[in-house]
Amino acid sequence: MASFAFYISQYHYLGSSRNQASIFMRYILALSILTILYSCHSYKAINYPFPDPVDTTDRPIEPQVKKTYSTPYGVYADNEYDGARLNDFKAINDTVYQATISPENFPINASAYFSLRMWADTEKDIELQLHYTEHEHRYWPKLSYDRETWMLIDSTAFDTLLSPSIARLQLHLSPEKLYISGQELLTSGDVKSWADGIAARRHVTQSVIGQSKQGRDMLFLDICQGEPKKKDAIVIMARQHPPEVTGHMAMETFVEEIMEDNVLSNTFRAKYRILLYPLLNPDGVDLGHWRHSTGGIDLNRDWQYYHQEETRAVANHIVETVGRDKNQVLFGIDFHSTQEDLYYTLPADYYPSVKGLKDLWLSGIDEHFPDYTPDDQPGALNNPISKGWIYVQLGAEAITYEIGDETPRDFVRAKGRVAARELMQLLVLRD
Repeated sequence: MASFAFYISQYHYLGSSRNQASIFMRYILALSILTILYSCHSYKAINYPFPDPVDTTDRPIEPQVKKTYSTPYGVYADNEYDGARLNDFKAINDTVYQATISPENFPINASAYFSLRMWADTEKDIELQLHYTEHEHRYWPKLSYDRETWMLIDSTAFDTLLSPSIARLQLHLSPEKLYISGQELLTSGDVKSWADGIAARRHVTQSVIGQSKQGRDMLFLDICQGEPKKKDAIVIMARQHPPEVTGHMAMETFVEEIMEDNVLSNTFRAKYRILLYPLLNPDGVDLGHWRHSTGGIDLNRDWQYYHQEETRAVANHIVETVGRDKNQVLFGIDFHSTQEDLYYTLPADYYPSVKGLKDLWLSGIDEHFPDYTPDDQPGALNNPISKGWIYVQLGAEAITYEIGDETPRDFVRAKGRVAARELMQLLVLRD
């Protein structure tokens, strides 16, 4: 938990704010509330005064209707599986078909996600047009018959020449159902299966810390060897935004590297506690949302007042856990995806509990990959996002780890492992 010295240090980085005195006094108020909560042995996340607050009270969403669409030409499409996103489907003629793709609500980030299945009575070559009602096509289409093996559609069979909001795909259909998806499907069931595998190892405890708005489990894995009390900790989060699958892939290999049976990983697990929250938005993931929870809100703007069940459950659980066991959180990482690989970090004049950790970490990743230079993008804590919350609530180094939508998957996984190794090396050697 952040100390009084940490809050006093905030006076320095708030110095450039036009409302320095006001904001600083609110931090002192927050500290006072925190002191009261400690004295009552009640640990709750504090409402911090981010300069640019966001209204995260519920907004209505428009659920997609789950159904199978039939056409007069023996061609079919459906969205009757977790992770699908298809709002309407029709035949233009016997070889051209139109899928309508809409977001859960609007305004929304331009993450125009789609996922549908198609098949035909007999083998047939067709054109599929993806029509977006909002924003433009974003993801390179991926194809699969079994949801395990995915293939990028060939560039000769895909274009957006008619309009940026219309994508055309040339497909070969058969009676076997073909998944056509913006990103690989990694649903809440897939995440649970992966988490079960991690939880089967020694010194890992899996639990449910609450439910999403629609009643899906919020998973937590506590990786802790020995007594948890007074052990320094790191926090790992993923999947606040449903289509951000590459970030989730990086998180999986990051954690798997920590769980390896070797000298470095074993030493790290003996010294540190890892608090892992692998799926913050299970509703949005299973419903094929572009960005939001079923509350119609971007969860990564809800780290101030915790209006959404999912954010509130995770924030309060972290604060309660580290407060009860007197863990100091040194590092927090939230895995995401965007158009390119980058790292949203804290500016140099901020003072996390381990100053300089981020720079050494990124330097180690840089040295490991000769043809790759980490894109470090420091940013002030204006919006109530997880990175800012990790810093102001926990006093820790905070990173938003972004992976490109189309970054090669072998590199995604390799970089996730290297990132974990570099962090473990730095923290194991820390006095």
